[in-house]
Amino acid sequence: MQEQAGTTLSGPTRSGALRLCLFVALAALVADQGSKVWALHVLDGGRVVPVLGEWLQLRLLFNAGAAFSIGSSLTSVMTAVSLVVTVVIAFMLRRLGSRPWAVAFGLLLGGSVGNLVDRFARDPGPLRGHVVDFIDYGG
Repeated sequence: MQEQAGTTLSGPTRSGALRLCLFVALAALVADQGSKVWALHVLDGGRVVPVLGEWLQLRLLFNAGAAFSIGSSLTSVMTAVSLVVTVVIAFMLRRLGSRPWAVAFGLLLGGSVGNLVDRFARDPGPLRGHVVDFIDYGG
């Protein structure tokens, strides 16, 4: 029987879901930064690797804005948005109670922190750094 209304009979505990989320976030961050290091070395000098012809290629790009280079002139705003997203995700972690949500939030957190690493550590400088992108889909 349930001890409290609204609790689940099976599934991870909140601390288990939090650990899973943090593990997924760390794995996503390592994969994100590792793939960027790979792209910087392999795709340097304008090299393009076709995956599906011109529809999907690997090409080294530096993105000052958001997706599709939206807001390229607002790099500091994009950094602030990434910071807010990361803080909101971290705040929401207290409510995790299921594995699927733990994985979803872990992927979001890992990606958000990965972009923040780029914004702080890459040229042209802290808070204005460009995010390394390398998957080019249809221009």
